[in-house]
Amino acid sequence: MWESKLIVPSRRKFLKTSTVLAAGAAVSGSLGIARSAHAAGDDEIKIALIGCGGRGTGAAEQALATQGKVKIIALADAFRDRLDGAYNHLSNVKKDRVDVPEERKFVGLDAYQKAIDSGVDLVLLATPPGFRPMHFEAAVKAGKHVFMEKPVATDPAGVRIVLAAAQESRKKGLAVGVGLQRRHQKEYQETIKRIQDGAIGDIVAARVYWNGQTPWVNPRKPGQTEMEYQLRNWYYFVWICGDHIVEQHIHNLDVINWVKGKYPVKASGMGGCQVRKGKDYGETFDHHCVEFEYDDGTRMFSQCRHIPGCWSSVSEHVHGTRGRSNCANFIQGESEFRYRGENPNPYQLEHDDLFASIRSGSPINEAENGAYSTMTAILGRMCTYSGQELSWEQCLASTITYMPETFAWDAPMPSMPDDQGMYKIPLPGITKVV
Repeated sequence: MWESKLIVPSRRKFLKTSTVLAAGAAVSGSLGIARSAHAAGDDEIKIALIGCGGRGTGAAEQALATQGKVKIIALADAFRDRLDGAYNHLSNVKKDRVDVPEERKFVGLDAYQKAIDSGVDLVLLATPPGFRPMHFEAAVKAGKHVFMEKPVATDPAGVRIVLAAAQESRKKGLAVGVGLQRRHQKEYQETIKRIQDGAIGDIVAARVYWNGQTPWVNPRKPGQTEMEYQLRNWYYFVWICGDHIVEQHIHNLDVINWVKGKYPVKASGMGGCQVRKGKDYGETFDHHCVEFEYDDGTRMFSQCRHIPGCWSSVSEHVHGTRGRSNCANFIQGESEFRYRGENPNPYQLEHDDLFASIRSGSPINEAENGAYSTMTAILGRMCTYSGQELSWEQCLASTITYMPETFAWDAPMPSMPDDQGMYKIPLPGITKVV
């Protein structure tokens, strides 16, 4: 049973395992491969893609580009058009590695379970993130290796589900990759190793940004149920997206967690919806600004914004007693460094590392960090929505959820439009999150 106690690996263990392990390296705590999981060697690894949008299709293409025998044998999505789009693309670019007859094309809100049960060894979980805890739990229960996109949940209850399933995945010896690809990126690995070795002295502060543009909108169509409309516009609804601080900004927050070897203990912040207003934009904020604090007093200053015409930046920076770094490729101070080595596609590398670990019999498992960095972003959102300073533990223990009670096309949704088609947006100082 989950308890409201923060379970974080020690700094020494965290730093030891934060950089991706090379193929064949042993993983601390691995208990062997589960009988129901694909074991190793040159055998063909059979894959199911669950979530056939753009990121899911990209993840599948990268999985099919890994070394060794691999094949996509099942596809699942809530919508047939998404599934067909993924199938057509993958068949064009990786024809010899795609074998998905009609009977293994699963459509609907229960399609994920059918794909998991279709005789596969590994599942790619790339639906909108609100579904991730449920899908990850089901995959682990079935003994499947997993690659899951970030974030891995949208509320604390989902994080707790993922943490419980993560423990189970380790007991079963399953490989779990999480789409925080910077951890597999060569320039980040080399730069952060130098930072952790003391190249800029003691870290005193960090700054992170995901300031960009508003994403796509799919206008409401006649006859759509509210469930279908929200799924088609998932970026604008908290239950399924987590808000952009969770869905996108998690990348930047995770980098500082990686550098620090720990997670924040509390946060405060502000945010709102100043520009991106209207019935097409659901219930999420267009800007968040958060100050996170670690247990040693270090602050991480965080900005993320979806407002056109403004300063844009997607980056991470740390300041130390003897210098500074952008975390990605340079260090300035007493020790000067700029990364000039190879920099292969990190989206490909995260799959290369995952599949190589399966074949070696020493599966990597990134589930806990995926959950904790997701919780970091959720902590920030809870602070901006409420306007309160909140601790990690009280937020992780929160029972307030945005999730629908049931998953069906005609299910009542927790957020509904008013007579003008507008959704209620959180109000700092009024909205309760714990």
